[in-house]
Amino acid sequence: MTLDEQRQGLFWDVQAGRIAPPPAAVTLGWELIAVDPEQGTIEVAFSADERFLNPAGAIQGGFLAAMLDDTLGPALAATLPDGRFAPTLDLHVQFLRPARPGRLVGRGRVVQRGSEVCFLAGELVAPNGKPVAVATATALIRAITRDAP
Repeated sequence: MTLDEQRQGLFWDVQAGRIAPPPAAVTLGWELIAVDPEQGTIEVAFSADERFLNPAGAIQGGFLAAMLDDTLGPALAATLPDGRFAPTLDLHVQFLRPARPGRLVGRGRVVQRGSEVCFLAGELVAPNGKPVAVATATALIRAITRDAP
């Protein structure tokens, strides 16, 4: 068993196949490339297809924002102990150029981690290596609760 397989928590449970991946991540074609929990960094890929297009033929900005949220959040989630989760409080996205269907790579990092409030940053890169969008976010570390709706 590798060190990553021994880790516990939502992020690691998904990676080890102990729980199903979130449906939103599946829709986005989320794929882990690399993660370094000690450094608070992650690299992931997304499969952007024609379902994500706006009328001008570019990936709609909401999908790019979702991809960035699903990059920055896991950068922090990989550092959390079992029983903790960090919902995004705010997400600021700057769209730099149109994104086209294909593989997009997200790179995220924990900029500052407090006991509850964390600051995150990252980028989404096209196959040609040019960034299509960048983002910053704030997340709040919380205990996972199983409250009924």
